[in-house]
Amino acid sequence: MFAVIQSGGRQYKVSVGQKLEVNRLPIEDGTQISISEVLLISDADRARIGTPFVENAAVLATAVKQARGEKLIVFRYKSKKRFRHKRGHRQELTVLSIDDIVADGKSLVTGEEPRARTSAPAEDVATNNTATSVDGSTEASAE
Repeated sequence: MFAVIQSGGRQYKVSVGQKLEVNRLPIEDGTQISISEVLLISDADRARIGTPFVENAAVLATAVKQARGEKLIVFRYKSKKRFRHKRGHRQELTVLSIDDIVADGKSLVTGEEPRARTSAPAEDVATNNTATSVDGSTEASAE
């Protein structure tokens, strides 16, 4: 099973569990997003093609990290004129992990409604004023 999505003006063929590099998105790491610009969903026995997008379809993805692409060298010159211009460029990227493909409110992987991904427990511990020791007992910090 796969889907074709559109992000940043480009089209990508994705499947569940795949990691994907797209143009930089303004989201934080670990945030789950829903991409509703789905052009095609294909299963083992049937395909749904959008005009231009498939209705009631989405791809759920989690932002793994923000990264930069490989360096590209842009070199311009004019022959016989001693004109040389060299410049480098690195594209800003967001690495996404594809969690689920949803059509008509049901996951195509499990057949159930998709569940929202919960935040990491490390973030909850950082906001509390309690410390957990190795043996599991908690102590309140004095401020």
